Amino acid sequence: MEEIKILLVEDEKKIADTLAKGLSELNYHVETAYDGTIGLRLFENKRFNLVITDINLPGINGYTLCKTIRKYNEHIPILMLTSFSATDDKIEGFNSGADDYLVKPFEFRELIVRVRALLKRSVTQQLPTGNILKVADLELNVDSKEVTRAGVEITLSAKEFMLLEYLMRNRNRVLSRADIVEKVWDLDFDTRTNIIDVYINFLRKKVDKDFEPKLIHTHAGMGYMIKEK
Repeated sequence: MEEIKILLVEDEKKIADTLAKGLSELNYHVETAYDGTIGLRLFENKRFNLVITDINLPGINGYTLCKTIRKYNEHIPILMLTSFSATDDKIEGFNSGADDYLVKPFEFRELIVRVRALLKRSVTQQLPTGNILKVADLELNVDSKEVTRAGVEITLSAKEFMLLEYLMRNRNRVLSRADIVEKVWDLDFDTRTNIIDVYINFLRKKVDKDFEPKLIHTHAGMGYMIKEK
């Protein structure tokens, strides 16, 4: 079995060393960087299966690190660790290219659940699919990550793309906010978060605002659906 290699970028040495020790005991190979610049240098020179990074880092911060990593590798899973819990901070993290977001303080076992889920999903994402999804004149190419509507190219962030793909794979089906947050974000559903509503609005502005018919529909108290009227 191939060794799983994790890049851990965390400037609080006590936290970094504790996490590295715990992950190593679970047979993950961990390399630790205590600032963002060193973390990026390690990423550029070695192969990793997962990146775990704090946001407040010396050198370059976690958002910049995440964006730069995404230029090198679109698929490697990235987990952000941070003391910031506001929705806007989470959105900035996801828009930077993060796949998941864990707020400090957290239990180590929760970190492991997130790590395993991200690694499992990354293996699935690398399988060949050859899928082109269509709803009306909206087209999503799973392989090339291209989205067009009526022949017009639409640029989406990584999370927007994943959300649209999930909606399109479940066309004509009402998806609850709990379904979406579990499948797209791999998170336990928090009834206090409005992150799903925020991202649905992002998609509507890009996919529906300048086109007819409208494809993304709200079912009050139930969830969201993509369909042709």
